Amino acid sequence: MSKKEETKKEETKKEETKQEETKKEEKKEETKKQDLVTPYEIKAVSETGIDYDKLVDRFGASMINEEMIEKLTEIATKKGIKLHHWIRRGLYFCHHDLHRIIIDYEQGKPFFLYTGRGPSGQMHLGHLVSFILTKHFQDIFGCAVVVQMTDDEKYLWNRKFTQLQIHKFLMDNIKDIISVGFDPEKTFIFSDYQYIKEMYPNITKVQRAITFSQVKGTFGFTNSNNIGQVAFPAIQIVPCFSSTFPKIFENFPKSKSKKSRGFNCLIPCAIDQAPYFRQAREIAYRIKEKKPSLIYAKFFPALQGHKTKMSSSKQTTAIYLTDKPNQIKNKINKHAFSGGGRTKEEHEKFGADLTVDVPYAYLKVFLEDDELLEEIRVKYGNGTMGTVQVKRTLIETLQKIVKKHQETKAQVTDETVKLFMTPRALKFD
Repeated sequence: MSKKEETKKEETKKEETKQEETKKEEKKEETKKQDLVTPYEIKAVSETGIDYDKLVDRFGASMINEEMIEKLTEIATKKGIKLHHWIRRGLYFCHHDLHRIIIDYEQGKPFFLYTGRGPSGQMHLGHLVSFILTKHFQDIFGCAVVVQMTDDEKYLWNRKFTQLQIHKFLMDNIKDIISVGFDPEKTFIFSDYQYIKEMYPNITKVQRAITFSQVKGTFGFTNSNNIGQVAFPAIQIVPCFSSTFPKIFENFPKSKSKKSRGFNCLIPCAIDQAPYFRQAREIAYRIKEKKPSLIYAKFFPALQGHKTKMSSSKQTTAIYLTDKPNQIKNKINKHAFSGGGRTKEEHEKFGADLTVDVPYAYLKVFLEDDELLEEIRVKYGNGTMGTVQVKRTLIETLQKIVKKHQETKAQVTDETVKLFMTPRALKFD
């Protein structure tokens, strides 16, 4: 090789290296502009919160369309139930294969619902969202529900709690979940520590089907993660496969399919849990299981604004199920971020910015009266209704919900908890 050729080769190599570095820098800058959404951390770039359109594309989901809402409305109406306003108002906004569940229902095929909770202290209103919709689906579909309590996950990720402390959280949280109104004949609640023996064969099938490279890429694990954390995703994945619960579903018809065992599962959850079940959907066929269907909720914002969600560890970010009426009033008045004008004159001239206003966002979730919500949207948005009045409506709404929940929970005994946690054959319509 001549000196001229060597020089040209070196220049080409330098140019390629420079291009690679430029691409890396561009990727870093693009990442900075993206919302951070993982099962462990959520942070929006914009003051208006997560860009859900981009998130749907990133996670390969589909938006819930009017045709699907009409189908669900029809099913609910036949049961004498009004379809939940969270679906009508777009709190639950996208899905993976929800149409398969609707088809199963129309064809009289069994399916089940799966949701869960990591016990880590007091529950707040945001924690109830997936349970309330799951119970709603149990009512309109008449199907069985399994609720996973990931006590092992909380121990692996939270070093400040002992296993005994987590167990106390678990028992208290289960009473909160039961208070939502689940049918005891159609609901099984289990802790991972309790049910691990029955799940373990399927756990190892999932673990063998997923490489470390895949789990690292999906969940962002690094060398500092402990081996329990790296292995945990398989434990959260397996309850979406009906074969994990042979005793629970022993009365259900057996699948005749040679390609996959059992029957379909629908998982209502917040969209930050999508990485677990995207992984489940990718490997299901390899272990001859059915892909789970999912319906995803938007995040419930912290009182301080849409950029983050409610936190279990920061009391002022959330309304807890244990809060007293005066605590709820003080939290809303002091901490709920307002999109209203800074002065009366400014507010009357420009109205409230509803895209950043937290009290209005909470009313969209918890105020069932569609007409009153629309009145607030119009008047608060054009400045003829003030922040004080909107916050007052929210305070009264939340006080009633929390009080009712506390009264119901007080009636849940340890015997009731034991019933829900006992492995037994569940019923289905």
